[in-house]
Amino acid sequence: VQLQASGGGSVQPGGSLRLSCAASRNIFSINNAGWYRRTPGNQRELVAAVTSGGTTTYVDFVMGRFTISRDNAKKTVSLQMDNLRPEDTAVYYCSADIQLWQSSPEYHYWGQGTQVTVSS
Repeated sequence: VQLQASGGGSVQPGGSLRLSCAASRNIFSINNAGWYRRTPGNQRELVAAVTSGGTTTYVDFVMGRFTISRDNAKKTVSLQMDNLRPEDTAVYYCSADIQLWQSSPEYHYWGQGTQVTVSS
């Protein structure tokens, strides 16, 4: 199974994008999940996370602008990004703990990354 991230693109400052992350095939559940980003020359950093119970965490530089959410029925995790800034330009990655079937342990997966470019 693979995690597939989608929704990246190019927007002007102040614009919005919505990223989505889903498994490539049917699974039992996505548990704890998060979105990370990597800018050129820097390490990958956490942007937002959501637990299996729905508790969310955000880093300071996206607080109030980004919203992470999950759809347990569709087994997807999304990141709504509003009021985007040029410094948000990065490759965004989703990450999740996945149960392949009901009795299986969790396995950690990374998505392939999707480019977000904020520029006027």
